[in-house]
Amino acid sequence: MIAKADLIEGMVKGLAVLESFDTERQRLNATLAAQKAGITRAAARRHLLTLAHLGYLESDGRYFWLSSKVLRFSGSYLASARLPRVLQPTLERLAAQTHESFSAVVLNGDEVVIVARSGNIRQAGGEGLAPVLAYGLHLGARLPVHATSTGRVLLAAMPKLVFNDWLKQRQLARLTVHTVTAGPQLRRVIEQVRRDDYCLSSEEHELGVHALAVPLRNLQGQTVAALNVVSSTARLAPDTMRRDLLPLMLEAARELRLII
Repeated sequence: MIAKADLIEGMVKGLAVLESFDTERQRLNATLAAQKAGITRAAARRHLLTLAHLGYLESDGRYFWLSSKVLRFSGSYLASARLPRVLQPTLERLAAQTHESFSAVVLNGDEVVIVARSGNIRQAGGEGLAPVLAYGLHLGARLPVHATSTGRVLLAAMPKLVFNDWLKQRQLARLTVHTVTAGPQLRRVIEQVRRDDYCLSSEEHELGVHALAVPLRNLQGQTVAALNVVSSTARLAPDTMRRDLLPLMLEAARELRLII
């Protein structure tokens, strides 16, 4: 924990405003930014104007949106961070084997962040590129931890007391009609994930999409990330994903344990 005297409140608020922009709200005015960042409208306006002056936002005079300058951060991370570089060859190999899309994510607060992703691959038979099935599944995308297969795998890695404390302090947002939002029900789901050591989530983050995830552990047994695959409900049934994809993913996780 940082000492209060060392905490720069202005930076905290400015970054909160910057993080207010997401796939659901690409354009914000001062009122919306204030609501999302939890600050006053006047403070939000000053931060928006400052970020625009620095080149991190663009504006039409009323609304603001992210500029390409913010990619400096993600680009620097992807170029320097070890984990994405180590995982990328495995993701590409799995995609080539199965003609599916694979990602690796890490936990960040109440969200998971995609830090590596397989590239576009040819469908079986060579006809066209595999589509991006789920909305917003790009490098750097942030997804709610409670409604995603990867998030549940990472929650399951928490000590039970830590997870129970986390759950008590959260209101779980409903993203689809299938999203688990009741605390006791999510607790049972996480207990099942601990027993299974994988998670299959169906249409909880996005309708029409299944997601299957397994934990990625280091040699010390610590879960450092999660590996997942997504597919449309029309294309693959849950049992098919378990039968055909889960063994490959578990084997990949065992291999990666030696190098992550």
